[in-house]
Parts: sequence; structure tokens; C-alpha cells
Amino acid sequence: MPARAETVVQVTFLGTSSGVPTRSRNVSAVALRLPQRGELWLFDCGEATQHQFLRSELRVSQLSRIFVTHMHGDHVLGLPGLLASLGLAGSCAGLDLYGPDPLRDYLEGVMRTTSTRIGYPLRTHRVREAARTGATLLVDGEISVRCAPLTHRVPAFAYRVDRAPRPGRFDVAKARELGIPPGPIYAELKAGREVTLEDGRLIRGAAFCGPPLPGCSVVYCTDTVFSEAAVELARGADLLIHEATFAHGEAAMAIARQHSTSTMAAQTALEAGVKQLVLTHLSPRYLPGNPMTPDDLLAEARAIFPATRVARDFLSIDVQPLEQDGELSGGLPSSPASP
Repeated sequence: MPARAETVVQVTFLGTSSGVPTRSRNVSAVALRLPQRGELWLFDCGEATQHQFLRSELRVSQLSRIFVTHMHGDHVLGLPGLLASLGLAGSCAGLDLYGPDPLRDYLEGVMRTTSTRIGYPLRTHRVREAARTGATLLVDGEISVRCAPLTHRVPAFAYRVDRAPRPGRFDVAKARELGIPPGPIYAELKAGREVTLEDGRLIRGAAFCGPPLPGCSVVYCTDTVFSEAAVELARGADLLIHEATFAHGEAAMAIARQHSTSTMAAQTALEAGVKQLVLTHLSPRYLPGNPMTPDDLLAEARAIFPATRVARDFLSIDVQPLEQDGELSGGLPSSPASP
């Protein structure tokens, strides 16, 4: 039986509608929880995202970074309220925001005209150059972030979060049997380094560690028509979150509005060789009871890429690749779409 690794990243969907909210779907926001670090990273922040936090089990006090794909209202109108509430709470140590060039001016304008003072460091970072050159946008310990330009009516960017593999599990019992004293030495050995003990013995950490634990990769891609840049960014990812605003039969409308269909998203996943695909940013035209529903979009995508599901608000996915014989595998349960 394959052994499932510990959760490396937990993805929670806080908004899965496109354009406008519905009774069951708010507009775009996706949270990444990093359990080992006690941090939250947010991708997009549509209107009422802070209300979605209150309805979830996530702790907004852990929020440290926000990544914005583009400046359309259904992706950014929730930012001023969320930032203001964090300021009033008085518990925010600071935030880093990443996004298109106008992001800083937008926030400064709202804060100035509403006389809002947040009281904590707010650092904004432009991502355009990193997307253009393919340079790494961010390295934070074992986690790195890259981005890529998308094809939309305004400048838009996809993001990829990679967590590097970690040293294997440390064999404490073996260390004790050899009389190695606990303490900082264990940390050095667990990291795979060599340590010279006080008695002169040279101990190699690799001898006490199991196989490296796999990292993981999550890609967030919205809004765009089919994009080769998105395919390249998503290559081999454990999880691809991709917009599917329209059904395949409305491809002409999707292209005109520079959005993706369910089949465009599935084709991206197939060409990129990802392990899992989750569709989000669904048009309200696909509410249950209408001629086309989320289940129909799911069927269209699965015909091309079977490991697909449709997101719903508050769906959480633990990204924890399976380990077996040194290889990774992954999949998604067969579950119907939600309204």
C-alpha cells in the first residue's frame, strides 16, 4: 500500500464564480495554507473575501502574502476591506502584495480617499518583469514562486508555488543506539550534514535519514484563453487550478472575452502533464437548473483529462503526493460538481 505523505500545502477555495457572486459562489479568492509554517497565502481577493474567511476554518491572522492575477474588480475589490480589517485587528505584522503594475496605485488611492490607516507594513511588488523573463519571483526558505503572462483583456499573470523536497525522516532510535547525544546535533544530521562528535567520531547525516520527502507544486491560472505560457508554467505540477468560465459550446464567446472553456483548461492540464486539475471561475450562467450546469463542464473536461474536479466555495484540498517505490502519484476522487 502506498504511504501518504504529510500535508505540504492545503488549498481552500473562498470564491469560485466569475464576474459576479451567486448565492453559492463568491467571486475569486484561493487560500494556500502552509501548515509547517503557520502561514496563509492568498491568491486574488474578490469582493467579500473577508466574509468568506469568517465562514471558513482559516485564520486570517496567519495571512502573510497576497498574489493578484489582474486588476478586474472580481479579483481585487475585496482587498481594501480585508486590509482595513487587518489594521483594525491590530495583529498583522505586515503583508507582501504581488501583482500588476497598477496594484499599488489602486490601494493607495482607496486608502487615501477613504482616510483608511492600516498601521502595519504593506509592501507591494510588481510581477511583470519576472513574468516576462521567467525569473523566480520569490524565494522564501524552501518555497519559491514563479509567474507567467496570460492572455486576457488586461495584463494578467498565473502563479506557480513550488515547495522543494525535504530531508527524509530522521531515525532517532538509530542515533540513540550509537550514543549520539540529542540536541542541536540531531538537527544537523537530519539536514544530511556531517557532524564530528566530541569523541572524534565523524557522523554522516545521510545514514540516519530515510528517502527525501517530496515537495509539491500548485499553479493558479485565471483569467485567460488557452495559453502556451500557462502550459509551460504548469509542467509537472501536482495541482493546476484553472479557470473554466465557459462550456465548450461557447468557445467563440470565450475567445472574444479572452476566457477559457472547460476543454481549454483540460487541454492545458493534459499538455502540461499535471497530476490534478480543478476548474474554477465558473460563469453564473451554469447554475443548477439551467440548460448547462457545472456537472456538464466537468464531463467535458474529464473527456480530455480524467483527473479533474470542479471547485466549490470552501472546498479544501490537501496537496500531499503519494509515495511508492520512490515515485509520486496522485489523483482525484470521482465526485460530482457542486452548485
